Amino acid sequence: MSSQYQKGHLPDPSQEQKPPGHQYKMDPAPASTQLPTEDGGYQTYRAAGKLEGKRALITGGDSGIGRATALLFAMEGADVSIVYLAEEERDAQDTRQQVEGKGRKCVCIQADLTKAEECRKAVEETVKELGGIEILVNNAAYQMVQDSIDQLSEEQWDLTFKTNIYAYYYMAKYALPHLRKTKGATIINMTSVNHYIGRADLLDYTSTKGAIVAFTRALSNQVVGDGIRVNAIAPGPVWTPLVVSTMGKENLEQFNATPMGRPGQPTEIATCCVFLASQDSSFISGSTLHPNGGTMVNG
Repeated sequence: MSSQYQKGHLPDPSQEQKPPGHQYKMDPAPASTQLPTEDGGYQTYRAAGKLEGKRALITGGDSGIGRATALLFAMEGADVSIVYLAEEERDAQDTRQQVEGKGRKCVCIQADLTKAEECRKAVEETVKELGGIEILVNNAAYQMVQDSIDQLSEEQWDLTFKTNIYAYYYMAKYALPHLRKTKGATIINMTSVNHYIGRADLLDYTSTKGAIVAFTRALSNQVVGDGIRVNAIAPGPVWTPLVVSTMGKENLEQFNATPMGRPGQPTEIATCCVFLASQDSSFISGSTLHPNGGTMVNG
């Protein structure tokens, strides 16, 4: 496990997978509860009861950043609902078992979030099973590398937008009536460093991530008067199933090209989710955090 945190360590790029990717097949496995230490090793996340009694809905919660967020939320005292694709059932059940092993409830919901009705049902099932909701984490995403706009099909452009921004709108729209009933409610939207650097081979993905930043700022201004805070997180490269199933060997071989000399681990993004979901961030709304390995951005 500690080798995941050694400076410049690159996970084996030969382990390409077909979309949507599966965490149980990855080697080394993405870190879901471990954080790097100063000496290059790792330690388990130390919880402090920051989300005691809270209820969270996390899209893409079966693996990667979503799984790590579900586990850290559970460690902090929250029950969680995770939404995922049918093909991700095994990873989802692994997440459920780990959350329940920490003494919290985990609701598993299969849904195609490109469809408004399935988003509405996911929210309703979450509220039914958990009794309410205080935290919405919009995390599910789609990407596929294409070198030029000529290679980027209209179908892929449409799918990327429906997955990455339409679904965020749907989930927020249907969750807000329930969030308004609670105190200290929060929405966390996952954007990307790519919006700020303008990554050329992810034109559609990068465009949606820019839309998410704008959506976050505007929605924050709409609902801050209701006591609901809306923020975003813009990760840099993170070792997740999305990466090995969409980027190809050439891109994976460049995956450690951050100022810190390594990709991030899902836990390092999930700690940001804990911060934004808890009262530690009580004076922050409409903002974006940048856990990206040291890349300088204007955002």
